[in-house]
Amino acid sequence: GFLGPNGAGKSTMMKIITGYIPQTSGLVEVNGLDVSMDSLEIRRQIGYLPEHNPLYLEMYVKEYLGHVASIYELGKSKARRIAEMIDLTGLGTEQNKKIAALSKGYRQRVGIAQALIHDPKVLILDEPTSALGVRQTANVLSTIDKVRKQGIAVVFITHNVRHAMAVADRFTVLNRGKTLGTAQRGQITPEELQDLMAGGQELVEL
Repeated sequence: GFLGPNGAGKSTMMKIITGYIPQTSGLVEVNGLDVSMDSLEIRRQIGYLPEHNPLYLEMYVKEYLGHVASIYELGKSKARRIAEMIDLTGLGTEQNKKIAALSKGYRQRVGIAQALIHDPKVLILDEPTSALGVRQTANVLSTIDKVRKQGIAVVFITHNVRHAMAVADRFTVLNRGKTLGTAQRGQITPEELQDLMAGGQELVEL
C-alpha cells in the first residue's frame, strides 16, 4: 500500500519507477534491469495502470485486450493469455461488450487485465478504486487480492486507508515527496495510518 494525500508525490514516484519520467538521482531496477533503459524486456517486467487510463471505448473488451497483447508480441500464447486475464478479472460476461457500455468498475477490471496481459513481475495500480461505488470497489479489491495471491508484487497507490488495509501486507506513507514511514500489517492500526497520512508529527506540532 503506497499512501498519501493529494500532492504527496505518489503518482510521480510511480512514473519514475515505471520509467515514464527520469529520476533526479538513484537507480530503479526490477530483477537487475534498469527501468530507465527502454526495451521490451524491461517493459514486460512491470504492469502499470494509471489513475486516468485511456481506453478505446468503441472497441470490444476481448478485441481491446488482443490489441494490447499484440504490442507485447505474445505470439502463439496471445489467445491463451487473453482468456486467462478475462477469467482472472471476472470479465467473462462482459468480454463481448463494447468498453463504452461497461460500468466504471468493469472498466477498471479491463485496465487491470491490460496491465497484466504481458505477465509482469510487478503490478502498479494508481488509485484504482477512486470514484467507484461500494460494490464496484469491493470487486476491484477482490481482483487485486487474486493477483497478489498469484505471486505478483502489487503496488497499490491510494489515499483511502480502508482500501489499502483490505489488500496490502505493507504500508508506506509519502508526503511532499518524502517517506514518512513504512509498517507491516499488524504493526499499525487504520487510525494510526490515517494520522500519519494527515501529517503525522507535523500535525501534532501544529
